[in-house]
Amino acid sequence: MKIKKILNNNAVVASKDGQEVIVIGRGVAYNKRVSDEVSEETIEKIFTPENEEMNSKYKALIADMPIEYLQLSERIIAYATLKLGKKLNESLYIHLTDHIHFAVERTNNGLTIKNGLLWETKQLYKEEYEIGLEALNMILEQFGVILPEDEAGFLALHIVNAEMNEEMPVVKKMTKIMQEILTIIKYHFKVEFDEDSLSYYRFITHLKFFAQRLVKGTHYNRDQFEDMLSVVRGKYAGSYECALKIRKFVENQYSYQLSDEELMYLTIHIQRVVHKKDSQTI
Repeated sequence: MKIKKILNNNAVVASKDGQEVIVIGRGVAYNKRVSDEVSEETIEKIFTPENEEMNSKYKALIADMPIEYLQLSERIIAYATLKLGKKLNESLYIHLTDHIHFAVERTNNGLTIKNGLLWETKQLYKEEYEIGLEALNMILEQFGVILPEDEAGFLALHIVNAEMNEEMPVVKKMTKIMQEILTIIKYHFKVEFDEDSLSYYRFITHLKFFAQRLVKGTHYNRDQFEDMLSVVRGKYAGSYECALKIRKFVENQYSYQLSDEELMYLTIHIQRVVHKKDSQTI
């Protein structure tokens, strides 16, 4: 790889197989000039930005970022990937590094930001929130700075964002919609959820993708599940009635029309999460 541009002592833009990449490593640019070869032993991370906008963001962030923050983000992402067992969008590296750097600076200056979605994040994204808490431990270990619990929630949402390949405003709106639907179910049945149950975990997963479709305005193919919906409606009348309340709410609040398939799956998941003993055969 030949160096095309030096961003700082720890980062360069290079050419790899005819493609522009960003190479990070402590001292990767030390005593180097444009057109020199990158020393393989100094490479810690190589980014291949998916578009020009992301390329510009990477360069701008990395040029001014102490390498300790970049290395810490790499550790957190490796931990998150292992814990979640799934690939995370590479953009997380940028968003996470930027957020942590800003959060540490704010805290050192006595400034804190309240997380208005902290309660919802803890309830809806338990695994991601636990990763956020572990990230706070890593930050304390690395920089000696104690960040408030609110920051664990912010970091969790960045991870959710990377799981679903969405921008943060979309994830925040999804979270709000999920909480609204859960509230409708709680009020309808006058129940509290067993948040440690498998049925609750499955329901949250279903809601996450449903909320994503709602925010993006996409749908299942409609009118293909009318017969199955009729069976489910007859067998689980109470859960179907609750699903109809949710359909009316999202139509009025978000101008989104549930398909028959979505209504059917929503009814089944409501039945599972509210009446676990009655729905083991589904």
